[in-house]
Amino acid sequence: MVSFGAEYNLQIILNCYTLIRMKTPDSKLHIAIIPDGNRRWAKKRTLSPWKGHEKAIQNFKESLEWCYAQPEIGVLTIWCFSTENWKRSEKEIDKLMKILEEYLINQRGEFIEKGIRILHSGRKDRLPASLIKEISKLEEETKDNKECTLNLAIDYGGKDEILRAIKKSESDGIESEDQLKKYLDQPDLQDPDLIIRTSGENRTSNFFLWQSAYAEWMFLPILFPDFGVKELEECVNTFKKRSRRFGS
Repeated sequence: MVSFGAEYNLQIILNCYTLIRMKTPDSKLHIAIIPDGNRRWAKKRTLSPWKGHEKAIQNFKESLEWCYAQPEIGVLTIWCFSTENWKRSEKEIDKLMKILEEYLINQRGEFIEKGIRILHSGRKDRLPASLIKEISKLEEETKDNKECTLNLAIDYGGKDEILRAIKKSESDGIESEDQLKKYLDQPDLQDPDLIIRTSGENRTSNFFLWQSAYAEWMFLPILFPDFGVKELEECVNTFKKRSRRFGS
């Protein structure tokens, strides 16, 4: 009998685990998008800021449809509104909230028909009551759907999420990452594998600070309203060529 040593045997086990994990449903990809550049896109065309958001919603729909059709993709997160976006004008915020609400109302039937689960990351206490109602209704109606997950990050900020988690966990005497994680907005959602940011900004801007520890990032120079399925597919194909070691 030939022995190759504990280190070699451990590596074989890790390699086998990786191959098995790649073939299981739980290893479906989680793609997150920071859809930056909507207002700049509108300004270039001398349009109102919300016209850029309206075009962005169409891109949301097309991106979700493409992800839904890919068997290796299980989750799409879209950062719709950050905790810092409240600094914008009241008129723009109102328009954006209505655009998001109309999107959810119009797509409700499709979410249910296709088996798409809807989740929300972020705060609900500052959102318009009508939008909260639609989000909560869809979360309940689609909670058992398993074909694909659309996670909408609305009034979301990474620091805010971690701070809220710490406050909720104060009585538990947190001593590990796993203990704190259960207090995050979506503790059972797998961490993102790929995060895409449009508009040429090369920073994370307080997005998924906890969840992005081992995510692959791609920063694209185009504004989000010009970001389509072609660009999304190119990002996913590039991601597949990357080697992810997770510290090993």
